[in-house]
Order: sequence, then C-alpha cells, then structure tokens
Amino acid sequence: MDDFRQFKTKIFFRTVWMILVSVAFIYGLYSFVLRGKFANFMVSFFQNILQIDFDIAYNLYQQIFRNHMDLIFLIGISLVFFIVFRIYLNWFTKYFMEINQGIDVLSKEENEDISLSPELSAIEKKINTIKHLLEKRKLDTQLMEQRKNDLIVYLAHDLKTPLASVIGYLNLLHDEGKISDELREKYLSISLNKAEHLEDLINEFFEIAKFNLSHITLQYTRINLTRLFEMLLYEFQPLFKEKRLTCKLTIAEDTMLRCDANKMQRVFDNLLKNAVIYSFDGTEIAITVTQQDKHLMITFTNYGDTIPEEKLEQLFEQFYRLDTSRSTKSGGAGLGLAIAKQIVELHNGTITAKSNTEQIVFTITLPLS
Repeated sequence: MDDFRQFKTKIFFRTVWMILVSVAFIYGLYSFVLRGKFANFMVSFFQNILQIDFDIAYNLYQQIFRNHMDLIFLIGISLVFFIVFRIYLNWFTKYFMEINQGIDVLSKEENEDISLSPELSAIEKKINTIKHLLEKRKLDTQLMEQRKNDLIVYLAHDLKTPLASVIGYLNLLHDEGKISDELREKYLSISLNKAEHLEDLINEFFEIAKFNLSHITLQYTRINLTRLFEMLLYEFQPLFKEKRLTCKLTIAEDTMLRCDANKMQRVFDNLLKNAVIYSFDGTEIAITVTQQDKHLMITFTNYGDTIPEEKLEQLFEQFYRLDTSRSTKSGGAGLGLAIAKQIVELHNGTITAKSNTEQIVFTITLPLS
C-alpha cells in the first residue's frame, strides 16, 4: 500500500506541475501579445523579409493579424495546451506500456524477471511473484505427470509377468491329460497367487483414477479407536510374520474419536503398511495414542533406513515412491501417504514425518471435537 501511495503522490505532483507549466505558457503568450511585443516582432519580421519601410510593414500587420487577434490567441492557447497535454500523456501512458510488456513476458514464460519503473515497484513485485508461482506450478505438474507416467509404465510392465504365469499354468492344466493331484494343486496355488497379484496391480490403476477424478467426502461417526487398532493389528499379523516384526500398541482403553471410520482406517492401514515395507527384519513397530488438551496424537514408529531431509518433504506428494527400485507390489503406487494426508487434513488434522538414526516417525494430530 505504501508503494501505491507514493505512486499516487507522484502522479498528483506531476499533474500539478503540468498545470502550472500550462498556465505559465498561456500567461507568457498573453503578455507577449498584450504588451505589443508580438506587433513589434511581426513588423520587424515583415521589414527584414520583404524589405519594406515601417509604415507599410505596420499596415500589413494590421491587415493580417490585428483584426484576427482573438483567433490567433485562441490558436496559440490551444497549441500550448496540446503540446503540454501530449507530453503529460506520453509520461503517464508509459507505465501502462511497461505493465503490458511485463504481461507479455509473463505469457511468453521467459526466464528473466520482469523489470518496471521504480514507481511501479509494487506491481513489479506482484507480477514476479505470480510469474514464479506459475513456474513452480508448471514444474510441479510436469514432475507429477512424469511420476504418473513412470508408474503406469511400471504397472503395465508388471501386469505382463503374473498374467503370463497364470496363462502358462492354466495351459499346463488344460493340456496335461494325466497329472497328479499334488502337481495340480501346486499349479492351481501358483495361478491363484499370480491372479491375486494381478488383481492388486489392477487395483493400483483404479486407485490412480479415483484419486485424480474424485473428491473425498466424509461421513462422521463416533468410533472406538482402541478396537479399531486392535482389529487392524490382527489383520496385519501375516505381514508381521513374513519379516519377523513385532508391533506394540499403546492406547488407553476405549479411546473414542469422532471421524469418518472407513477413511481413517484407510489412513492407519496405509501408515502401517508403509512401516512394514520399510522396516528392518526382526524390528519393532510402535503405535502410540495420547491425548493432549483437545487433540489426539497418534504416532507410528518403525526402524529402517534413515530418510534424508529433502525426501521427507516429498513423502506426501502424489505418485512419490521413496524407493523407485522396488516393485509395485511391495512399493505401492506412491499414493498411500498422499491420500492419508488429504484425509487427515479433511478432518482438520495434520500429519508429519521425521527420520533420524534409522528411526522413522509419522505423527497424526486430530481434534477430538
């Protein structure tokens, strides 16, 4: 606001200056004519150009100018006004030309910053801020699109392997006329596992489509958070056994929370699944729920490779995968944490991550009311 106030003040004083200059010119012209200086000037001009005496030159002046002095004076005033106004208009419109050129630079997406006159410093800052914001959004969109494209390539590639296995083993069962029950059971078991893997990959595609094409809406109910976590840990027992993990739950009995039960369960499921994937074998995962004032704090702690600070900020971005070398089956589509953050923020909560000394901690803060 101060910059605009200075700009308006400068325009005001420049306008006053132009008016004073116009008045001074008109007064000078009036004095020049009224005091007879114009008559003397024209008589001398006729004498020198036409080489005639004073009386003839004066009569010529009388015939040409004296009888039309009002018109000449009006023309003179108009000429002075036009010149002064033109100068003022050129000075004033140059600001609009600068702003227009700045907008052209903005539309052409050129790299250099936009530079305007000192009087337009406030507008210059705003245009450059918009320029940098648009550049950042463009880069973020390109990065997100690249990640999504890479993910689709990974998924499409991974679809071929289980599908080929299912077809291969089903062909064996179809072509083999005589096959032992043990071998048939083995082929069927492998085909079932591959088909389930194929289903998981197809669900990844649906997950991407749902995340991009729909908005999450909440249906609030009051749930027993203690029972929800106990049920979740029971469902994860097979995954814990695969990596010899233990899970410690610390929560008060019958802790209640008002939330969208299905959506919040999905958040906890994503965080726990993430902890299992990135935990060292044989370590412990700790889930702690504590109440602080009118908020509930839920922490998921596991032990794995320390996540660099710069990657912690990207964990909640769409399609970001911490380890791109992992298969889609183990690493996911890179949507779990992004969806978890969206759900938590819709509940007016926050979710953060920190990592040091091979410890990874995700913290959710939710309002109790």
